[in-house]
Amino acid sequence: MKKRAVILFNLGGPDSLEAIQPFLFNLFSDPAIISLPGPLRRLLAKRISTKRAPITRDIYTHIGGRSPLLELTRAQAKALEQTLGGGYRVFVCMRYWHPMSEVVAKEVAAWRPDEIVLLPLYPQFSTTTTESSLVDWQRHNLDQPCAVIGCYPTQDGLVRAHAERLATALDGLERPRVLFSAHGLPEAVIARGDPYQWQVEQTVAAVVEAIGVAGLDWVICYQSRVGLQRWIGPTTEDEIRRAGNDGVSLVVVPVSFVSEHSETVVELDIKYRALAESSGVTAYIRVAALGTDPVFIRGLASLVRTARVDAPRSRDAGRLCPETWSRCICRAGGAG
Repeated sequence: MKKRAVILFNLGGPDSLEAIQPFLFNLFSDPAIISLPGPLRRLLAKRISTKRAPITRDIYTHIGGRSPLLELTRAQAKALEQTLGGGYRVFVCMRYWHPMSEVVAKEVAAWRPDEIVLLPLYPQFSTTTTESSLVDWQRHNLDQPCAVIGCYPTQDGLVRAHAERLATALDGLERPRVLFSAHGLPEAVIARGDPYQWQVEQTVAAVVEAIGVAGLDWVICYQSRVGLQRWIGPTTEDEIRRAGNDGVSLVVVPVSFVSEHSETVVELDIKYRALAESSGVTAYIRVAALGTDPVFIRGLASLVRTARVDAPRSRDAGRLCPETWSRCICRAGGAG
């Protein structure tokens, strides 16, 4: 039996209030986030992390002073490993806080797998998330053949898990509107060929089709804007205010987040809930992130089992994204 190591990539989060500033520095030092020459980028990252640390510290005080992301991602890794069965071992690798790729790569090398499968926990590909994690991992140059699951925005398990949870949340609501809330990106990133927004739209279209509710009122919106750049929209805040004006109830689906973290348990559950109440929204229901949902985990397991080191990095034999989205690696022939 071949030994296959599966690397689950996620963003990572500070494990204490003291870790917040170095975590932010790691984030803003990433050239995928700020595209400046190294010395200038690190200088700017130092300034931004120093300025934002008090704001971020206040956010994390609402959830026990640390991010829940590592614990929750390890639970997903355990569930995936159990579903995959013998011959597989699942490792967690975080991008901006521990355990990061330097340590995880050594653990993988010590286990001596026959093959490695790279599985970012970002269903929709972006240069700022998936590509950043893959580039960081590849600098370690492990000897084993490697398969990459670059994106899976319409994977059956992902779509069905979202649809089942959404159907439960909609049950019995009067005049519901669904907000599919995704993490935002600057418009400039999308303009450079990043396929993230297009892939979010594909996920939502598949979920709406799967749920099969005639005339469902739904909107895609984007949250977590920072800085002065123009970001893709509409914003989740604006859609919450509009829902209040329209007199509808809201069901909020974190469509690009598969784990709970500050953007869901603070931004969606505390900040946006308060906004909904002050805006006159009649009901505000937030659907939980997929986490260890068995349907979702079985979907990930299917992706891993069918991943091949010599296969295209998409879910089928052709290019997943239209040519407009030139930065997508999910195309026939592998990464470009």
